[in-house]
Amino acid sequence: MSDAASTHPSPRQVARSEPVKKGARVGIAANGVLHLLIAWLAIQVALGGGGQKANQSGALTAIAAEPFGKVLLWVLFLGFVCVVLWRATSAVWGFTYITDEKKRLQKRVVNAGQALVYAVLAALTAATAVRGASSGTGGSKATAGLLGLPGGRVLVALVGIGVVIGGGVMIYEGWKKKFLEDQDLTGADPHARRVDVRTGQIGYIAKGIAIGVLGILIVTAAVKFDPQQANGLDSALKTLGQQPFGMFLLIAVAIGIAAYGIFCFLDAKYHRV
Repeated sequence: MSDAASTHPSPRQVARSEPVKKGARVGIAANGVLHLLIAWLAIQVALGGGGQKANQSGALTAIAAEPFGKVLLWVLFLGFVCVVLWRATSAVWGFTYITDEKKRLQKRVVNAGQALVYAVLAALTAATAVRGASSGTGGSKATAGLLGLPGGRVLVALVGIGVVIGGGVMIYEGWKKKFLEDQDLTGADPHARRVDVRTGQIGYIAKGIAIGVLGILIVTAAVKFDPQQANGLDSALKTLGQQPFGMFLLIAVAIGIAAYGIFCFLDAKYHRV
């Protein structure tokens, strides 16, 4: 290899550089901001208020409406991009500290999915920063597109089942404190450690419940051939609110989502990057 070529860092080196690692922590914290806003919007829904949708689009639109909101959105965008780089490189080269090859592969697959999720968040954040608002109808549009394909109802049902399983996995990981495996709490303050564990447990379980309800709505959309049934997290939270004692159930889930937001701030500090 020539000296000129050796001076150019590889994609792996770039993704593992200190600026990207710090940016990834900003992105994780940014995810916490979004979840706190979603929780606030969900409580407004529970109390009968109108306003923004209780999902990522609604949260980003709420940020855009604030003074210097667009500047903050671009900061969030850069953080999300850094998370994408970090998650992508972890999916390819990461988790060398895990000796079990099967478990390491599982972690890498999950990180590949997380990279995709944060890529969507980055795109949504940039679009909101440019337009100042987001329609938030992407869920129903995507479902409608799948339903229009040959065998579309089966595809949508399978996606819904997968989302339900994903929600169940989050609940399991929260209950078993699996999220601690990806954190380095060496030297952490005991109080911070306790808050990290409790907010992680509550947050994972609450978010898992919301995702599970979303999966059920997607399956329902396939059965009823109605894409409007699966209009994202907002629909899932509103469905919870329509159940018996729904206001209290939705507020409880909203508090759990807020706990997940707080956990993200701690995770931004303690996550292995």
